[in-house]
Amino acid sequence: MAQATSGETRGPHEGILRRQSARESSARTYARALPIVPVRARGLTIEGADGRRYLDCLSGAGTLALGHNHPVVLEAIRGVLDSGAPLSVLDLATPVKDAFVTELFRTLPPGLADRARVQFCGPAGTDAVEAALKLVRTATGRCGVLAFAGAYHGMTAGALAVSGGAPDVQVARLPYPQDYRCPFGIGGPSGAELAARWAESLLDDPKSGVPLPAGMILEPVQGEGGVIPAPDDWLRRMRRLTADRSIPLIADEIQTGVGRTGAFWAVDHSGVTPDVMVLSKAIGGSLPLAVIVYRDDLDTWQPGAHAGTFRGNQLAMAAGTATLAYVRENGLAERAAALGSRMLTRLADFGREHTCVGDVRGRGLMIGVELVTPEPERREPEASAGGGPVGPGGVGDLTGAGGGSGGGADPGSRAVPDARTAPSALDTAMGPAARTPYPPAPGLAAAVQRECLRRGLIVELGGRHASVVRLLPPLTISDEQAEAVLDRLTDAIAAAARDHETHGPHRQRHPDAG
Repeated sequence: MAQATSGETRGPHEGILRRQSARESSARTYARALPIVPVRARGLTIEGADGRRYLDCLSGAGTLALGHNHPVVLEAIRGVLDSGAPLSVLDLATPVKDAFVTELFRTLPPGLADRARVQFCGPAGTDAVEAALKLVRTATGRCGVLAFAGAYHGMTAGALAVSGGAPDVQVARLPYPQDYRCPFGIGGPSGAELAARWAESLLDDPKSGVPLPAGMILEPVQGEGGVIPAPDDWLRRMRRLTADRSIPLIADEIQTGVGRTGAFWAVDHSGVTPDVMVLSKAIGGSLPLAVIVYRDDLDTWQPGAHAGTFRGNQLAMAAGTATLAYVRENGLAERAAALGSRMLTRLADFGREHTCVGDVRGRGLMIGVELVTPEPERREPEASAGGGPVGPGGVGDLTGAGGGSGGGADPGSRAVPDARTAPSALDTAMGPAARTPYPPAPGLAAAVQRECLRRGLIVELGGRHASVVRLLPPLTISDEQAEAVLDRLTDAIAAAARDHETHGPHRQRHPDAG
């Protein structure tokens, strides 16, 4: 396969890139780091206008569950086009919509499908988030919302307000448990326990300054936040505390849904049934589609309370039906779990040999590698100092009775268990899982992304400081392709790290800077 160099823009595509830079908004993102002009694509592979081919582990930011131009998706789209059916019908009933809703309800978590309602929203996931927030406020008569640090829910005003980068505080923000950069400095079950207690205290303390909210919104795996899986026991704890207080729980499954994490929906890992599910990306089979699915007793709004001109996209519904059915019938969620586990294991082994890899984590085929700047003056601890690895999504029993996260064999979060830091007195007092992580390395991550592109691999960056290299391959990726992806990624990390050590870290503006 031809090698690709990010800095090379020879040939006819050079003019296209130049015109894009001159005419498109400064808000463009992927085009800056990925100067390619795709002209053909199939499955995992994209071919650029310059003839170079790439393995695409961005997948439309997780939209392409079956990869590019999967035959069942193309057949479904052609079927609608050839039938003479209307392509856009607002919210009118059609056979295409009926088939989509039937297939969607077939996949929903137990306890929701039998009493669910579906609202078709505008074509972007952020509009579905807006609808979910509006729904719970209407149903409860309350205004406030509980959200989590590190969250990402979209780019419209309400969705931004509940995301981690909100410029104005309009919601109550709760800590999201994680191991490597635990907000309490301890990670593991103890860190998740503290996060849960913080949420309970905020709700039950009459002087907390947070009145009973209209809802809680969370991602079962934080994607843009750095690929951080929610511990299963913690997620069950959030379900209990919201249910006990009549607070609707909103699960944002826009990126985690349709088999991505190794279950059809990421909440399935924990057995949690949310009150509202926000769905987009893969449910449209590569075309724009967004819905919310919610418990019928929340269906209290009036006709027209939430609408959108393009909520009747028939092509997307047909493509979505084909995608949902294909993932379900071919066990692609289970395959994502098994293949993702093997990929995480190999990356964890690689990370133990490279100090620039701070953490390897993920669930299914939603994988993140956090790159850091090692500090040589820190003494390496004994292997047992950082505790052992945990299950997929992280922590064990929050009750103190043990029993693990109920997850299975996926290495999951904290797949690189060595702490690499000497425990302080505070660390010792707080338990064996305590550690201080190395600083994030956004410059190194950007260099890795460039090195990957030179090797014909497309990856995304994410995390709090854009220091996490993310993999979102299609669920149809073969074992051989997965090995090729890992070969190119690990080679790119090693090459970028060598250059980083030789020339020093390149200064890079913080992604949140103006």
